[in-house]
Amino acid sequence: MPKYVDPEQRSREIVRAAVTVLSEGGFARFSLRNLAEQMGGSISLITHYFPNREALIGGLLDGVAANVAEFGETIRAVEDPVERLRRVIEWGLPLDDEEELAMERARIALLAHRDAEPAIGAFFMRLESVMRDLFREHVAELVDKDDLEFAVDLLRSWVNGINLSAVEHPEIWTRDRQLRVLEHFLSTLPLREPVV
Repeated sequence: MPKYVDPEQRSREIVRAAVTVLSEGGFARFSLRNLAEQMGGSISLITHYFPNREALIGGLLDGVAANVAEFGETIRAVEDPVERLRRVIEWGLPLDDEEELAMERARIALLAHRDAEPAIGAFFMRLESVMRDLFREHVAELVDKDDLEFAVDLLRSWVNGINLSAVEHPEIWTRDRQLRVLEHFLSTLPLREPVV
């Protein structure tokens, strides 16, 4: 009798393996064949869940969107809006988790090909929207309405900058350094009540 495999679990495993392939080998190694090798199986293992690379890229984004939604649900329990915003920003940083750094390396590997493949361009458009919505939700009550989009721009560009720096120089951008810089960054946001 064949062993039952939970389809959602297998999809998540494939997406994690795709992140590994992208992060370690870049876009040049991002093929269904290399992904099957990474997982120790055949291409049909992959194509059963993701028929082509475009579907796999969609699966990557679905995974990110699901993580954002899950995080969004848990973070709403934090009552202090400044602390909640701090945690949202921390969540967006690769503080010390190799899996987070791998995801950022994979994102950068895809970024170089966003104009060449429509699925990748769509991935980045959707990712930008998901992340901006998360930041907007958690900074909205802290800034004047006229400053909201400016604050979202600052948050998005700052988090992206730290992520890129951490990928380029993980030995410099340690968890402690990222958190120290985060505290200074919070004090520069156009919040109604300044963070001291």
